[in-house]
Amino acid sequence: MLLSVRDLRTRFELDEGELWPVNGVSFSVGTGETLGLVGESGSGKSMVALSILDLVPAPGRIVSGEVDLGGEDLLSMSGAAKRRVRGGEIGIVFQDPSASLNPVYRIGDQIADVARLHRGLGRVEARREAVHLLGDLGIQQPEKRARAYPFELSGGMRQRAQIAIAIAGRPRLLIADEPTTALDATVQAEICDLLKHVQGEFGMSILLISHDLALVADVADRIMVMYAGRIVEVGHWTAITQEPRHPYTKGLIGAIPHLGAGSGSPLEAIAGTVPDLTDLPDGCPFHPRCPEAGEDCRSAVPRLQDVGDRLCACYRVKHTEAVT
Repeated sequence: MLLSVRDLRTRFELDEGELWPVNGVSFSVGTGETLGLVGESGSGKSMVALSILDLVPAPGRIVSGEVDLGGEDLLSMSGAAKRRVRGGEIGIVFQDPSASLNPVYRIGDQIADVARLHRGLGRVEARREAVHLLGDLGIQQPEKRARAYPFELSGGMRQRAQIAIAIAGRPRLLIADEPTTALDATVQAEICDLLKHVQGEFGMSILLISHDLALVADVADRIMVMYAGRIVEVGHWTAITQEPRHPYTKGLIGAIPHLGAGSGSPLEAIAGTVPDLTDLPDGCPFHPRCPEAGEDCRSAVPRLQDVGDRLCACYRVKHTEAVT
């Protein structure tokens, strides 16, 4: 395993109470693997990414857990060591390039700075690398675009530029947090193809975070489903998409539009909304929305356990039901 996260817990102390967006999360990412993390908005997905990098904004803080990258615990490193990891060992693509790109700094310079800092390239070589990466990521006239400012690029080009910055340090792990948000369907597909391309070219692992399960299934080797700060199901993408076990995963699958469905066929929306993380219900946090909930679901939170072909946190899913 390249990345191992064990019992990670992140807490925000707010006036209205304690909020736990990451509540006992454990998972691993193998070398060269793409792991998809999916769930509705507010489930804690982005906070997992920020916790891995120890970039949780105040008043939040990581209260326990380990983040092991290649045998080193990132959370116990010094500040200087963490800064070397961010951009060097781990690259990140944020969901809004307009907010993450420096608006008064040319695109090529932003890419080149990462290559100089984390790979020790000289100024000329780093500049050449920036142009190469832009061209490799499908941007036409890369030399011209390298001299441009972010506002002079389209949304799709800004996202490509952000990917170039994320991989300029040759990281072993790329975290892509909602990388296709606000992009049209064609550009979304192109960005997903780019992620596959850079993984194949550089051999990096990818943690792909999205609310779009269909998009993740097209890219990921395994899929991890998150709800209200907890992981509820993990398995190979074919197992998750073709035979979901957890009721929440079933709801996500049912909400995906399918080609060929009649124009009058309604989507199978999940009842209710993601709960307020400062006021979670007793027991399984999904039970108020779950059509399969029983009394045991209301009394205690189910553990994530091996049920044969996957991990699942649900009292209705037993090991004997697993497909072999």
